[in-house]
Amino acid sequence: MRLSLSSADLQDWNGDVLVVGLLEGDPAGTVTQLEQRFPGLTAALEAQEFKGKPSEQVVLTPLTTAPAKVAVLGMGAAEKLDLDGLRLAAARAAKAAVGRRGRLGLLLPWDGVDPAGAARGSAEAVQLALYKDQRFRKDVEPRRVPEALELIGLPSSASTALEPVAATCAGVELARELVAAPPNVVTPAALAETAAELARDYDLELKVLERADCEARGMGAYLAVSQGSDLPPKFIHLIYRPSGTVTRRLALVGKGLTFDSGGYNLKVGAAQIDMMKFDMGGSAAVIGAMRAIAELKPAGVEVHMVVASCENMVNGSAVHPGDIVTAANGTTIEINNTDAEGRLTLADALLYACEQKPDAVVDLATLTGACVIALGDEMAGFWSNNDSLATALEQSAKAGGEGLWRMPLRQSYRDGLKSLLADMKNTGPRAGGSITAALFLKEFISDDTAWAHIDIAGPVWSDKGKGLNPAGATGYGVRTLVNWVCDQAA
Repeated sequence: MRLSLSSADLQDWNGDVLVVGLLEGDPAGTVTQLEQRFPGLTAALEAQEFKGKPSEQVVLTPLTTAPAKVAVLGMGAAEKLDLDGLRLAAARAAKAAVGRRGRLGLLLPWDGVDPAGAARGSAEAVQLALYKDQRFRKDVEPRRVPEALELIGLPSSASTALEPVAATCAGVELARELVAAPPNVVTPAALAETAAELARDYDLELKVLERADCEARGMGAYLAVSQGSDLPPKFIHLIYRPSGTVTRRLALVGKGLTFDSGGYNLKVGAAQIDMMKFDMGGSAAVIGAMRAIAELKPAGVEVHMVVASCENMVNGSAVHPGDIVTAANGTTIEINNTDAEGRLTLADALLYACEQKPDAVVDLATLTGACVIALGDEMAGFWSNNDSLATALEQSAKAGGEGLWRMPLRQSYRDGLKSLLADMKNTGPRAGGSITAALFLKEFISDDTAWAHIDIAGPVWSDKGKGLNPAGATGYGVRTLVNWVCDQAA
């Protein structure tokens, strides 16, 4: 989609679909301007008792002159409007424009919101709201969607904010495709091939460790999870190196369980075993972020992506509840729940990431149902051992429109991971389960390394779709990671 700012006003803009946002009470007098251009619009608004509330929408079509379709969206009270409100309105605008090609013009009440943030957030929302995955249908449904977006009424200085939109949205869409694809399509080998394609297309460095390589490195926690599957594990290390001097080195680690049966602690009842294809949502997020980062080429920042990918399956070779395994640093782990497998793979992945001597490590994982109970499906929880890193991630998530909430890393809960025989167990008590999961991961982070763990079990998937997210995979985490990495560019 072509993106631009338009200096035209309501009287002159002549694209294909025009969408205008109105605040309650219309303080800008926009209705009067619309009536001059489109006689009868005021009567249409009155007939539908339009008040400007966020749930309201009036559409006029067809019109005899350009634009052929006009939509008026309620935006709510002026004092409550923020960047998230603009994003939601932009997503609604995109959906209202479906059925028309050509140019979509978007005029929202931009006053009071940072112009650059408004431009980027609205453009991302339009593009991401138009996404539809039809890869696995016999008959693809033809879709007519806008080919260009013009933001009306923003200052020309905001145009530079549109530059990263295409790359960022491409990264989100890649993550959505990976998460949504069935587990017989996205296997560990398929994830490795996706990384190889990125390496070829964007001149990245790639290392893929096979089972024997991981055995040589003593990755017993990761390999224990993989041993019940007929599919070989793939340990993926993708590297973006900037031209010039490196001033920051960062590591992105994603949980890569392409299917999670639960192992011998089999997922039953409401455990959604049929949806466990999305248990590689963390790996999809970091792969999608790397695709965007590789195109944007942030200066001075070296980025290492690490994914320990495998399946968690049940056969005669699968790990037993009660087994004791050894991670690459020698830590012994008693597996008291084979369905808490993601943290075992992440243990060896985090150790490997810390070997790269990064200034900061961020891991993303669909790790616990406890986090979903705490925060629902619109927010991810995160834990960090470093306040500066936590603040930076919060700002990056806010700028990207992704819900993120810092959770306590309460050290006294570490006692719940004590084992009678091994150094630790892989799960603690049910109470505070997302916290003990984070504390487990913290054991595999170097003491001097800034680290954050983001549990995306809630927002990785949307059953019905909302805002700029379609029903299905959301691509959560890509925008936050891309913003965070690019904000640290030299």
